[in-house]
Amino acid sequence: MDLQTLSNLFSTTLNPDPNVRKAAELQIRKIGNEEGMITALLQIIANDGIDIATRQACSVWLKNRVYTCYTIEALNPRRPDLSPIRESDREALRRSLLLLLARSPSRSISVQLSHTLKNVIAFDLPNNKWNSLADEIKHLLASSDAPQMYAGCLAALESVRAFRFRQKNDILPSLVGSIFPLLVTIANELLKQPPSTAQEAPTMLHLILKTYKTSIGVHLSAHQQSPESIVPWGQLLFKVVNLRIPNEVVPADEDEREKCEWWKAKKWAYNTLGRLFHRYGNPSQLPSPMQDEYNQFAQHFATVFAPEILTIYLQQVELYVQNQAWLSKKCQYQIFHFFTECVKPKSTWAQLKPHFETLVSTFVFPQLTFNSMRQELWEHDPVDYVRMAVDEYENFSTPVSAATSFLFALASNRTKITFLPILGFINQVLGSNASPEQKFGALNMTAALGPWIMRHPEVKNKMEQFMLQFVKPVLMDGNTEAYIRAIALEILGTVTKAGLTWSNKQDLEDHYRVTFAALDHPELPVRVQAALALTEMVLVHEEVKTVVAPQVGKVIQDLLKLSDDTDLDILNRSMEVMVDQFQNELLPVAAQLTARLCESYIRLAKETVNQEDALNAADSIDIEESLTDMEDDKTFAAMGIAKTISTVIASIETSPEILSQVQEVIVPIIAFTLDHKLLELLDNMYDLIDSLTYKSRSISPSMWPIFESTYKLFKSEAIDFLDEMLPSLDNFISFGSEMIKSRPDYIQMLLDIYTTSLTNEQLGENDKINGSKLAESMLLNLRGCLNDSLPGIITLSFGLFNTAQGTALRLANLEVLINAILYNPALALHIMDSLPFQPSNSSSPPTSASPLSTSFAPPTATSSTSAIRMFFDKWFAAITNSEKKLPRVHDKKLTIVALCALLELDVGSIPVGVREGWPGIVAGVVRTFKDLPKAIEARKALETALQEDGDSDSEGDDKFLNLEDNEDDVWDQDSAYLELLAKEGARLRQEAEKSDGVKDRIEDDEEEEEDSDDEVDEELGYISPLDNVDPYITFKQALTAFQAQNPQMYQLATTALDIEQQTQLMEIMSLAEQNASTPQA
Repeated sequence: MDLQTLSNLFSTTLNPDPNVRKAAELQIRKIGNEEGMITALLQIIANDGIDIATRQACSVWLKNRVYTCYTIEALNPRRPDLSPIRESDREALRRSLLLLLARSPSRSISVQLSHTLKNVIAFDLPNNKWNSLADEIKHLLASSDAPQMYAGCLAALESVRAFRFRQKNDILPSLVGSIFPLLVTIANELLKQPPSTAQEAPTMLHLILKTYKTSIGVHLSAHQQSPESIVPWGQLLFKVVNLRIPNEVVPADEDEREKCEWWKAKKWAYNTLGRLFHRYGNPSQLPSPMQDEYNQFAQHFATVFAPEILTIYLQQVELYVQNQAWLSKKCQYQIFHFFTECVKPKSTWAQLKPHFETLVSTFVFPQLTFNSMRQELWEHDPVDYVRMAVDEYENFSTPVSAATSFLFALASNRTKITFLPILGFINQVLGSNASPEQKFGALNMTAALGPWIMRHPEVKNKMEQFMLQFVKPVLMDGNTEAYIRAIALEILGTVTKAGLTWSNKQDLEDHYRVTFAALDHPELPVRVQAALALTEMVLVHEEVKTVVAPQVGKVIQDLLKLSDDTDLDILNRSMEVMVDQFQNELLPVAAQLTARLCESYIRLAKETVNQEDALNAADSIDIEESLTDMEDDKTFAAMGIAKTISTVIASIETSPEILSQVQEVIVPIIAFTLDHKLLELLDNMYDLIDSLTYKSRSISPSMWPIFESTYKLFKSEAIDFLDEMLPSLDNFISFGSEMIKSRPDYIQMLLDIYTTSLTNEQLGENDKINGSKLAESMLLNLRGCLNDSLPGIITLSFGLFNTAQGTALRLANLEVLINAILYNPALALHIMDSLPFQPSNSSSPPTSASPLSTSFAPPTATSSTSAIRMFFDKWFAAITNSEKKLPRVHDKKLTIVALCALLELDVGSIPVGVREGWPGIVAGVVRTFKDLPKAIEARKALETALQEDGDSDSEGDDKFLNLEDNEDDVWDQDSAYLELLAKEGARLRQEAEKSDGVKDRIEDDEEEEEDSDDEVDEELGYISPLDNVDPYITFKQALTAFQAQNPQMYQLATTALDIEQQTQLMEIMSLAEQNASTPQA
């Protein structure tokens, strides 16, 4: 296709007629993978004779093509739509992108080309396919032509962005060492001219500073730590922070001023200084894995740079609060963030300490008052107002949140010095004739500090008086401003949750009454805070719960309305609490309540689908930006509603009829989610499926289409969701076995899931474990229906014997074979005996075979050429060490029952190669019984512990208070968490480095297996047909049959037992008789 035709085709994608536009997009998709397509588009983008809109459409398509396919070097049969980019087109990209950036006619095209460049660099540079990149960028930067310098700045930024999250520190250091000295020189030259309205200088300065900040996200190179680098860059950053920008060179409108290039440059200067101190320059908080690499730099930075930064920031704040200078919101955020970082280190705290009261009253407090920004939201977007105040998923990179974090740091880390003065300031404002807006600020500070106040030994007992003096009056006064009523309710909820008790029950009643009445307040934020406060009061005060009970229906309806109006996830907790606390009252209306919840869920799910459909609607959409811009609010809200539905299900499990009604209401939302492949919500949906099928112990007709959809989903987009699907699939098999037995297609679906889980290279060890558990469920529940499938199951399982590494996988795989024995002993043994022996990587025979396994299966001529010997070796080695190798009650019962099934076989069904060792089965059963009581006790103890944890239902208070008199470095929970993250990151990097080398592993080295073993925990929610089997009675019956059918083997088996085993055998027989005579048995 010639360039003119191709240009016209992309121009047509902008046609307002959707049919014309769609036809053009389909044609582009047909030719998009052809060699030369990218080269042609690069020529169109470079052609000044073509209109900018068409060139921009080409640049967006180019960026999306490179983003999705540049790393693909071979065609993937599973994704034929993702075709590799040919080498000639790759060469054209490397040859043209930098030149196009220098000649770009618009910023929008430059943005697309920049992202394209980043993706090309990310793949080509590590693969040594663009070794001249740094020199080409420096050539642009050294130019006297402004567009070329600008292109060089963009290219430098994108080259750094390509590797900013790369853990392996191998690419960036060379780029930084080559390009950054030139960048800092250019930036200093730009600052020699006073600020003006011209945009070239601030734009390039902004890009240079952003490039430096991006380069230090994960690592600080040796070059950047050296004085030759940190000194000139530090001086540059100080210059930018101190730069006074005249009002006449920036927009008058503050929102527009925030976006202007000069203030973007200042933002990146603040941001970079903060990052240097937080990650690399704070020795008291430097995680131990980073000490070797950065401790010397940290000591130097804390001594030389940090005090200067703090001095400059305090000066900037003083100018700002005195209205002598303006600060953007992003810069204020960075200043607050730096102040917060300065609280814990001893050196910076000594410098900050004399200023904290002034900072709280003049810099923090104004952020928390009812200012014009809050007024605007309250009047025109009350949902956003509430979200800003309470929604945990909101973006917290605002000066308000940073000011609050600084307040928390002072109160928590320097409690002895700061706490009482801060509370004194609050009391001073509330006790004065301050404006309502300022009193809101003081109450807002109280709400924020509430959890700390209720933990402070000198203050918590005074909180009731504070509530009566400052909070109750504004709640009882009908003329109180609505925004003050909302914050007063927030304080009530906060201190109630933190443990406030009322000495006078009338005060509790008064607070409940005004809170309940506030559910009908005309202002949305007041209603939300009333709902949240009432939730805490119901949880803490039995008196309130009693009063609310008759009116809980109204409360639920109010919560549903609020949830629909706001989509706030936090309201779902209130709903869950009400459903859980008022189960009896809500039982008659459970179906109606669930229907309302499902309506809300479907609305949110449909909005999510529409959002995703819009993303996929046209080729001209910018994929990266669309993915970034997609809001998660709807998804989080839908997740919350699904959790509330789960709570409803839990509350009605004792009423089968109502549970059945509720299930029919819920199934359509499950079907919608699965059919539309809403992967983010699958976890919640499979929780619902599991809960419904498990609690009803049956599979309704409406559930079987869900089973079919699950299989289709697994075979397409959700192949890695087997962990979430498994409990539901197990329930389908356990409670719907009769239906599955009658449907060969269902059996084939389950077998395909098992086969895929073990053979698909995309899946990992945990998926193989889940697949093995699925096979176990099938073998236990589908007796008589898997005879034709048993050879395939056994063969697949044997394939894992020499590759399974983790303890859990080795056990799960072994138990598939044990279950095959239990399913049909004669057939399973025949299949195993016919399989060829699969030697492990070790050429030597097993060195740790147990006496049982050795005596059981001697290496006869037959066994040496079949897999059956390997199976019995593995099984009896596990029996010998059953406390670790068969740790759960189910593991031991399965082994006992399967061995009993072997004992009942007639001699003719026993393979010749293992017949001689058959008497060893009795000793194996006795050995397994020895550890069974201990496993049962451990399981009961675990159940009791979980029950006690559930009854306590405490959320764990993580509000730290430092009441020490000393002013040393503070190491708190945040510090410990960063230390944990750093250690985990170091561990993962070491593992990644090891995986790059050659791994030699001796599979049969039992000692090595012991070292790598992880514990396999009891699965308390797991049920199986074996739960109703008494192993003692089963063994007694099997031993009796063994004696009757094989008296000679029986004689060998019992006489081979030592005294201890014989005694235990008698005890087992005695318990079997007792259990047989007990009705419950």
